[in-house]
Amino acid sequence: MAVTVTFHGACGTVTGACFEVRTGSSAVLIDCGMFQGTKTIKALNYGAFPFTPASINAVVLTHAHVDHCGLIPKLTVAGFAGNVFATPGTGDLLTYVLPDSGYIQETEVDRLNRRNRQRGIKAVEPIYTREIAEASLRRIRPKPYDSWFEPAPGIAARFWDAGHILGSASVELRIDDGAGKPPITLLFSGDVGPGDKAFQSEPTAPRDVDFVVMESTYGDRVRARRTNEQRRHILAKELHAALRRGGLILIPAFAIERTQELLFDFDALFDSGQLPKLPVFVDSPLAIRATEVFGKHLHAATMTNGTHAFKRDNLHFVEAVEDSKKLNRLRGGAIVMAGSGMCDAGRIRHHLKAHLGQPDTTVILVGYQAPGTLGRLLHGGQSMVRIHGEEIAVAATIRMLDEYSGHADQRRLVAWLKDRLPVRHDVFLVHGEDGARDTLGAELGRAGIERRRIRLPVMGETVKLSKKDGARTVRVRAGVDIAAAERDWHNLYAQTTLALKQKLSGLRRDEDRAALLRQVSSVLAPPTKGKSRRKN
Repeated sequence: MAVTVTFHGACGTVTGACFEVRTGSSAVLIDCGMFQGTKTIKALNYGAFPFTPASINAVVLTHAHVDHCGLIPKLTVAGFAGNVFATPGTGDLLTYVLPDSGYIQETEVDRLNRRNRQRGIKAVEPIYTREIAEASLRRIRPKPYDSWFEPAPGIAARFWDAGHILGSASVELRIDDGAGKPPITLLFSGDVGPGDKAFQSEPTAPRDVDFVVMESTYGDRVRARRTNEQRRHILAKELHAALRRGGLILIPAFAIERTQELLFDFDALFDSGQLPKLPVFVDSPLAIRATEVFGKHLHAATMTNGTHAFKRDNLHFVEAVEDSKKLNRLRGGAIVMAGSGMCDAGRIRHHLKAHLGQPDTTVILVGYQAPGTLGRLLHGGQSMVRIHGEEIAVAATIRMLDEYSGHADQRRLVAWLKDRLPVRHDVFLVHGEDGARDTLGAELGRAGIERRRIRLPVMGETVKLSKKDGARTVRVRAGVDIAAAERDWHNLYAQTTLALKQKLSGLRRDEDRAALLRQVSSVLAPPTKGKSRRKN
């Protein structure tokens, strides 16, 4: 009986995780995530699935970030009728994450369609609605760590703590080939935690497997190791510098784990006197619900000095849209944390729109920024950006705090894989940009992993697994060029139009502006040579 794995996402990019494991009689998806980044990358969310959803027996989720779970509602509408297996923590988070994703899509599409109507462009539909997302929650089946279950006939699965966020897991599979032989064993790392997070332990996973599918987000980066106290000191230093600038402090925070980690550290800094007790506003309904889930699962861990880190007089949870809008009247001496963490959607975009043009504003990025996202553009030093179709000058100070990353760096990833040895056959590097995958692959080679066994699958690649012979590529589906999609002409277009506007504004005379526009026009519509010939 043939056993295959098809890589439907997270190959050459850090989003869209979706891996199809298929036998002669069963099929299971490990994750079913949403693509994030450039418009070309995000367009992949709208197309038909490259497999028949009704043929999938089950989905096994590694964790509740939308790039791993965000297309489950779409999958159910497309015909999937199986169960979604997740840890209890992930299951609780999904009850808020998926409906919130549907709501954001509805509101973002509504705003886009209002602009499209003005331009005479056809209206678009959301990938799914909040109602569809809520209906998909009925398929969730919680399973504890370190306990075998059977998501599909002939396929056994077990969760291991990945140390990434609340409920995150690596997934171990045992696949019976039906011929009485030893099972094929696979390990999907999911997102591997760094091992020094406030709420998470060191990641765990089994040794001695046949194949490993491993994330590589920071495969090209080595971070300095920080204690909790060192991390808080760095945070306090950034916040004091922001307070001296005098403006608002905006933190585009990932709603799950990152927001709660920051609240925990704020609490410690306030209580120790390292930071004045300035008001903190959590402006994200999803982050608020996620914080409640953290309080349920990690009550003892969220206590500092006998008080609850999520319950303070200077901590304010903002749910209503009107209350969120009022925050834009603030001018300084406050922290506003709002989703999304990559500035790609949600309420943070409204706050950035209102405050990026003010030189006393500080924006602190606290996690990975996918290519093409607004967060990546800000981190890259763009002087002008577009938000909701409007051009916004960037005068604010943009800072990056990598100490809060939820991903293992290169050194930790290499150590994680070495702890899994022996791995009898191939290691597939996924969930990383190509540069990170290449660098990690080379580093794994230096660590003693045979280079020929380190594979960098492409989107749509199907490999056949053999207990005896390892993995062999059997087909590659024609698909998107991820590298080209992440360069994306939409961002280049926006940058070009903004640059042209800046150039025109910098010229002193109307004659010079007209001359520049004529040069641009000559490229767009070069004059024809000779006289046109009229047809009779």
